[in-house]
Amino acid sequence: MDSISSRVDKVAPSLTLSVTNQAKAMKARGEEVYGLAGGEPDQDTPDFIKQAAIEALGEGKTKYTPAAGIPELREAIANKLKTDNGIDYDPRQVVVNSGAKQSCYNAILAVIEEGDEVIIPAPYWVSYPEMVRLAGGEPVIVETTAENDWKITPEQFEENMTGRTKMIILNTPGNPTGSVYSADELRALGDVALYEDIIILSDEIYEHLVYGETKHTSIASLGKDLYDLTITINGFSKAYSMTGWRIGYAAAPKPLAEAMSKIQGHTTSNATTFAQYGALAALSGGADFIKDLNAEYDVRRQFVHGRLSAINNIKVVEPKGAFYCLVDTTDLGLTSVNLCDKLLTRYRVAAVPGIAFGNDNSIRISYCTTLDVLNEGLSRFEEFCKAH
Repeated sequence: MDSISSRVDKVAPSLTLSVTNQAKAMKARGEEVYGLAGGEPDQDTPDFIKQAAIEALGEGKTKYTPAAGIPELREAIANKLKTDNGIDYDPRQVVVNSGAKQSCYNAILAVIEEGDEVIIPAPYWVSYPEMVRLAGGEPVIVETTAENDWKITPEQFEENMTGRTKMIILNTPGNPTGSVYSADELRALGDVALYEDIIILSDEIYEHLVYGETKHTSIASLGKDLYDLTITINGFSKAYSMTGWRIGYAAAPKPLAEAMSKIQGHTTSNATTFAQYGALAALSGGADFIKDLNAEYDVRRQFVHGRLSAINNIKVVEPKGAFYCLVDTTDLGLTSVNLCDKLLTRYRVAAVPGIAFGNDNSIRISYCTTLDVLNEGLSRFEEFCKAH
């Protein structure tokens, strides 16, 4: 259709949603599917969070709020960032959004102009390059390696910088790799960004899902110089199992926060009012839920990594965060889409093709499902690998 903009034509559909929808359609037909493609916790939202939203509805909190969110939630987020992350933001520097995805997109729109370049380490979350393209920018994809735990190095960052580089996107803990950057690694990357005042978009949505001795570090906490360049993105979807609530947030230097608030005022306006009150409750009483969630996923992580490591013709790096394993399937000799299609139609196992994340020699397996499903799904995947 000639009236569709060229900008939209450049954007690819989400393969992660496509796989999930295909698996759901098979289940609706009565077929047994072992879903290892999911990107959300399988636990329900805690009751006390739901109750807070119900009470907000009962109290008539159903009207517009300020575009950037209710003041009490912005203040609670600022307090959380100071206490948990060591970053001192005024509540006016916090913008509450309809999910961390909107937070990322607003941040990119606020910074990127036509022709600007954004450095994105690959494998990457599927939407980063598409958001940059929608904003008129050019994603510069930098391939990382399993040997470096799928993390970009300062040397790679510097080699890929040009006079048009405006932003770098860092996702730690990472989707789809589960990689977590250390404070020293972030400081070294930040030093490169400082050369040309390159904005750092730090997506920390999996912050609370780190395992063992691994620690999460917010790059904005590593000094005033990096604070002034960083947009910190986070939300409630993963840590509090609130994916459908669509509540995320961005925190940034005041001019950037104001720009993002202005964009939101002309697009979605405020995030859903009563959902904001649920998020407020989550911040005040969700510590035990997060602790239990983390412990449960650590058990599943170790189980999945152990099973995958025993399969001869694939490779996998131990994930240190999030709830995914990126499986190197090079030796199977199939494109990732072909592999996932065969795996789903013949073995009834749903996984996500690595091409969605910029790596066609891999698939993403999620462990945010039960151990029974993981056990059967991995057994079937092992059979698949032996057959190839």
